[in-house]
Amino acid sequence: MLAQQLISRFELFAPKESAFAGDPIGLQIGNVQQTVHRVLVTLDVRPAVVEEAISKKCDFIFSHHPLIFRPIKSLDLSIPQNQMYADLVKHSIVVYSAHTNLDVANNGMNDWLAEAMNLKNVKAVYSKHYDTNIGRLGQLSERTSVTQFAQILKQTFDLQGLRVITPDRQKLIKKVAVVGGDGGKFYPEMIQSGADAFVTGDVYYHTGHDMLADGLSVFDVGHNVEKICIPMLSRMFNKWNDANQWGIEVVESTTDTNPYQFM
Repeated sequence: MLAQQLISRFELFAPKESAFAGDPIGLQIGNVQQTVHRVLVTLDVRPAVVEEAISKKCDFIFSHHPLIFRPIKSLDLSIPQNQMYADLVKHSIVVYSAHTNLDVANNGMNDWLAEAMNLKNVKAVYSKHYDTNIGRLGQLSERTSVTQFAQILKQTFDLQGLRVITPDRQKLIKKVAVVGGDGGKFYPEMIQSGADAFVTGDVYYHTGHDMLADGLSVFDVGHNVEKICIPMLSRMFNKWNDANQWGIEVVESTTDTNPYQFM
């Protein structure tokens, strides 16, 4: 199968045009006309993930977070990040990344997160500024306190800890909004949508103050919960593989790319 065949099928599901402006999605490195046999699905592309791909003889890496998020200023191979690029080229590994277009896709990242939290009556939340859907809003099966919901999130996403912003730990919440990744800047839209609580990642300190002043309860679960994409994308790719008789093997990355530890 050519790399382009999987890419073309995926872009029917999550068109590149739906990504946020400036998001460096799509082909990151390699040749889309290359024949590929084993696809490694990962959240992040880090040196250890590239080593995993090489050891497992994968010739295509499909990631959620872009490999090249900022322009490369040099290719000094004494820098581990740059050596990773060299290893990808040396081993002819194609890398493709789907970021915000996967987040907003119907039955994509934000829907997967909403499903994991057992939210009901889920609908899209839109931003006039970005002119696209930016997250999901759903309902818990019953009103739950902030403290209880924090424990539910820790169990759901296997977290050692999470950051909570709330005017009252005993506040009861029912309507929950979710944006995978760095979604704190969208909190005004979540309030406008009617959310009592907002689940996202990497909330900035001063944004946290604004959220608190506005009375919103926010659960910062971090970026790494988006690793839910690994089994979900793998399932999707296997379905397409069977339907199209591509003859590829889909491999789920087992490398932990979370840079944070709780002590």
